[in-house]
Amino acid sequence: MPERETTTRERATSGATASSRARARLDQPRPPRRRLLPEWDPESFGRLSERVARFLGTGRFIVWMTVVIILWVVWNVSAPSGLRFDEYPFIFLTLMLSLQASYAAPLILLAQNRQDDRDRVNLEQDRKQNERSIADTEYLTREIAALRIGLGEVATRDWIRSELQDLVRDLEERQNGHHPDRGVFPADRSAGRDVHDR
Repeated sequence: MPERETTTRERATSGATASSRARARLDQPRPPRRRLLPEWDPESFGRLSERVARFLGTGRFIVWMTVVIILWVVWNVSAPSGLRFDEYPFIFLTLMLSLQASYAAPLILLAQNRQDDRDRVNLEQDRKQNERSIADTEYLTREIAALRIGLGEVATRDWIRSELQDLVRDLEERQNGHHPDRGVFPADRSAGRDVHDR
């Protein structure tokens, strides 16, 4: 019996501590946590990287970079030694060009990845559009086939005209008395019936 009392006391104390703790509500969003790293909008950063990569791929960038390098070299060769900031081996210029290349390569790759994502979405939309077009074409093909089958059973204008011409010819021959099967209608004759079958 004493063992049962101790277990019920332990349960009561554990329940009390659990209820005193603040429970997280599931119907409300969590408050934002503070982060040590800075936050940025990936979409804005992607647009900026595309803009930079687009500029790096133009002739204007190459011309400006060539002008800056020429001015840099001319200044550090011909300026008085007190005003020179990068002597002949141009180590600082090499460092700046390496820094520019180390940032340009990831920006270009990021822009290419975004372009690949856009191409993938466009390709998926084109594929769905093609599937809809194929389904529409198959539906129209079935409808046209059904119309052709239905028209095969309908009397056409040419058939009606030929039947009427045969009737007019038979009537004219009857009036003139030249018809060999007098009293037989063309429809009966075409069906293979004779006067005696009536």
